[in-house]
Amino acid sequence: MIKRLLVVVLITISTSIVAQRNSSSPYSFFGIGEDISSATVEQSSMGGIGVALKDYTHLNFTNPAANADLRFTTYGIGGELSLLNISNTTGSESGNTTSLRYIALGLPLGKKAGFSAGLQPVSTVGYALLNRVDDSNGDFLQITRYQGTGGATRLFGAFGINILKDLAIGIEAGFVFGNIDNNIFDQRSGVSLLTKYEKETVVRGGQFKLGAQYKRKLKDKLELNIGASIQLENKLNVTGTERLYSFSFSSAGTEVPRDTLYNRAVSGTLTNPIKTIIGVGIGEENKWYTGIDYEFQDAFGNEGNIVQGSTYRFEASNRLSLGGYYIPKINSISSYWDRITYRAGVRVEKTGLLVDPTNSGNNYTSIDDFGINFGFGLPMPRDLSTLNVGLEYGQKGTTSNNLIKESYFNIRLSLSLNSANWFKKRRID
Repeated sequence: MIKRLLVVVLITISTSIVAQRNSSSPYSFFGIGEDISSATVEQSSMGGIGVALKDYTHLNFTNPAANADLRFTTYGIGGELSLLNISNTTGSESGNTTSLRYIALGLPLGKKAGFSAGLQPVSTVGYALLNRVDDSNGDFLQITRYQGTGGATRLFGAFGINILKDLAIGIEAGFVFGNIDNNIFDQRSGVSLLTKYEKETVVRGGQFKLGAQYKRKLKDKLELNIGASIQLENKLNVTGTERLYSFSFSSAGTEVPRDTLYNRAVSGTLTNPIKTIIGVGIGEENKWYTGIDYEFQDAFGNEGNIVQGSTYRFEASNRLSLGGYYIPKINSISSYWDRITYRAGVRVEKTGLLVDPTNSGNNYTSIDDFGINFGFGLPMPRDLSTLNVGLEYGQKGTTSNNLIKESYFNIRLSLSLNSANWFKKRRID
């Protein structure tokens, strides 16, 4: 009965991923929003490594070949609380968001293969900024408000199989969809009407990923893991409308549109180039593991009128992650603390976003990201299920060139629920 109830809960909360506000970052204004890593909470707690990691009790979204090692029916649910402080040369502001990061299910298919499917956000838009300009006497001159919501989500399925004793390959297919709304509100002193810019777009497209993992037994119980995944080039279709109009407020406080300066269609494609992740790790099964991942991708391309002006453009991106875990004694009876998985990692990332606050097209600054991670895997009473806690402190952007620097602290939680008997029919219920 409890398992049936859990399945209903999982299906219900999965619908909230599509509609939630996942970010309060001003950098989510650009493109289709702030990119969200596909790593699980367990992987994120190790700096995001995972392309070479083989694990039979946890899901792996980085490399579809890892599904070949699934030996139990596994549910994964992950959420995040993000505490954000944004600052520039004149001041700072704080905010926070709570979001569901993924929901997924993995199934072993015999002794050599496995399949997983899930739903998780790909990008997120969630910002609200207010800029006020006063004269030398402190009197109001202009107020501009920037606000955006939405993002893109992917529905995916992945398959992995061991084709040789130490070699596994995998394939993943996904569908990306979402809605993004941006608007700019402007009010000036001495002007009776206000102006508003609205842009509403729909994002659609497919994704395909290939992966491979190789494990080699070394002496003294050591194992060498090598992995790679390649997300093939794909195009996201972006369609919608944008309009600029003037308005006033009624006595009830609602907008009363006046003159429409333009109302036109938005159409184009965002080309997502090949993304490659390679990694290597060494460790002792169920004891310790340390690994390093390197991810790289060419600059995004775009066609049509989805990117306007010279405020931003894209460049090649890369990410370097280093991390691992340690389990004192996984089968300890006398000490619960010895059965805890202790995780840690660090990552350095060039996001691929260039921003020009002057809108001149010749004063771009690269937006970089950096994070330090810690985490714990807390064993649950039954089966091999765990409650995973991840902590991350990081910084993104810079205050130079009139830009914004973000300092964030993320608290992540996930449940990895494992059982060999989820889909076995009981004779007596």
